[in-house]
Parts: sequence; C-alpha cells; structure tokens
Amino acid sequence: MITVTGAAGQLGRLVVDELLDSGLPPAQIVAVARNPQKAGDLAARGVQVRHGDYDQPLTLGPALVGTRKLLLISGSEVGRRIDQHRNAVAAAKAAGVDLIAYTSILNADTSSVPLAAEHLATEQMIRNSGLPFVLLRNGWYLENYTGSVLPQALATGSVLGAAGSGRVAAATRADFAAAAVAVLTAPATAGSADTAGTAGTVYELGGDEPFTLAELAAEISRHSRREVGYQDLPADVYARALTDAGVPEAFASMLAASDVGISRGDLTTDSGDLARLIGRPTTSLGGALRAALASLPG
Repeated sequence: MITVTGAAGQLGRLVVDELLDSGLPPAQIVAVARNPQKAGDLAARGVQVRHGDYDQPLTLGPALVGTRKLLLISGSEVGRRIDQHRNAVAAAKAAGVDLIAYTSILNADTSSVPLAAEHLATEQMIRNSGLPFVLLRNGWYLENYTGSVLPQALATGSVLGAAGSGRVAAATRADFAAAAVAVLTAPATAGSADTAGTAGTVYELGGDEPFTLAELAAEISRHSRREVGYQDLPADVYARALTDAGVPEAFASMLAASDVGISRGDLTTDSGDLARLIGRPTTSLGGALRAALASLPG
C-alpha cells in the first residue's frame, strides 16, 4: 500500500487524486489525516482514510499498518515540525516501510531561508533511521504568488518584496504532487539512478523558468492589462508592510527573510529534476496567472 500523510491538506489531496488517476486501486491507497472527517470525500472514492496526528504518536502506528511506500508531507506548524516529524519517522521505522519520501525544501542543505532548518533536521532524521528514502526538495509554490500576491498587485499596482533581482523557481502544487506520485509508483525493483523510486535520491525540484519578482509584476501586467510594477524594499520595511496589511508578525518576518533568501539564489535551481520526474514541462508562470485571473470574480 501507498500511504500519504497530511492527505486532507492542499498538497496531500492532489497527491491522492494523482494516485487515483494513475490507475492505482483505491483500496491500495491510505490517506492519513489529523481530522479524518475532512477526508470523507476520499473515503467515498474507496481510499482508506485513517486517523494520524504528528502530535499524537499513538495514532501513527495504526495509521501506517501495511504501508510499503510512505509520502511524509511536512507539517504546517513552523517551529514544531522537528518533534512532529520525529514521531512520524519513528512510526515509519516501526512499521517497516520499504520507502519513505519526504517533502523537503529546495536546496535544504545550503539555504538561508528560515524554513530550511526544520527540513534539514528532518532529512537527517530520515537518514539516521536507516529507512530507504527519497528526498523531494520542493521549491516555492506558484500559488504563493497567484493567491495573495496577485489580488494585492491588481488592487495597488505594485508587487512588494525584498528579493532584489534573485530568481525563484516556483511550480504549482499539482506539479509537485505529480513528482511525488512518480516516486511512489516507480517499480520497486529499479536499480538505475534514472528511475524515480531509487532509494537515496535527492531531487531539487523547481519550475523550468525561474523568474524575478520584477518579471512576476511584468507578467501580471501583461495578462491583466493593468499597470503593475515591482517595489523592492529592505527586508524590515517589507516585513512592516506585511504586518500593516494584517499578516501576523512572525509570518511576515519569515516571508521577508525568505525573500532575502531568494535574492541569494536559495529558491532557484536549474536541475530539471521536476520536469524529468513528471514527464512534461512544468506549469509556466504565465499559465498559472491566466488560470488565476480567470477564477477571480468580475
């Protein structure tokens, strides 16, 4: 069986959908959720929905019974994830899974982005566990920009940031989900480094066409036919602008520091790993913006 943790979340749901679309029988898919009621629609499609909470280790053992391949989707509670992931890795080891795939962050071992520390610690836990593993170092989501940034840019005429001329190799959640499924469904007997499921592989996953935030603003202008520019700010000024807009202070500081990381090249890659895994070009910035604009009211 293939088990996906965090299956009621945005990425987890896409992974389960992709597994079903791949032809895997629903009964061979386990969707683990902190609140199983939120995954009731998956149960209705024949997927095994089980309760599993990173903060409650006793729930994780039963959740992983029978698991051959596990996709460990990183927790969403920044600052608590090391302990949470430790519980999940211990449960995976006790369950004797054949492979654990973990959704880490791009360039985890060199990145200055604040989120990287917890991801790198989790990667080390997995290595120390002795379990066969694949590390899926995901870049930024394009939805980070088509979600909150796009409406703000349309309303004010500005994309704000502190990324300078740094490039970000963003891709859609659907792209990253497809990459995870390629790893989870790869033949278990494969021994080639070119095969998606090969244990010990580290994938640096990002979009085919990294862009600057100035280029993001230009693309918004082109597709919306409204004048939008990029305003590059010092990190502390950008963080203050975010808090003034209602973003919680800790999250605003993290976003500003992440932009500084972008300026240093921490969230870009030319590896081509994502396109190779999914067998197609990654979703373009323009394509993502067109879809987002079409979904906006009015």
